[in-house]
Amino acid sequence: MTLQWTAVALFLYAEIVVILILCIPFISARRWQSIFQLRIWSWMARFWNKVFLTMIIVLIVLFLDAVREVRKYSSKEIGTDAKVQPNMFDHLHMKLFRAQRNLYISGFAVFLWLVMKRVVTLINQLAAVTGTTAALQMQADDANKAVEKYTKDNEQLKRNLYDSGNKKDD
Repeated sequence: MTLQWTAVALFLYAEIVVILILCIPFISARRWQSIFQLRIWSWMARFWNKVFLTMIIVLIVLFLDAVREVRKYSSKEIGTDAKVQPNMFDHLHMKLFRAQRNLYISGFAVFLWLVMKRVVTLINQLAAVTGTTAALQMQADDANKAVEKYTKDNEQLKRNLYDSGNKKDD
């Protein structure tokens, strides 16, 4: 495997590990958000969009190169020449296999890069909504307590008025 495809494969493996870590169920979205709000991440956030777009462009270029290689070694013209020499036929299939492997590696790397960005975005949104939901829940609980208190006070006032009205009649 050439250096560029080794780097893409290592990048793919790193993406898989990061996505698996992000999907660990016992780490809450709030904890991830607190991790993402560390000083180093805020420093990196300035460069994040440039890095993201650069990696997407590089991976797409490598993906298109792999597609070109697969099409080159899949053509029927090369297959007819290979039947004359048996070693050439094996060599052709070896190159086709490598091109297909590179296609899958680069395709999955592009896909997981997009998935990883979306997962991080969704984790941050979930943490923000969870915080908002907790605040709204506290407000609703306080409002329910106030309603219960006012209802009891209203009933007490009604009883007092009724009792005072009955005393006057007597």
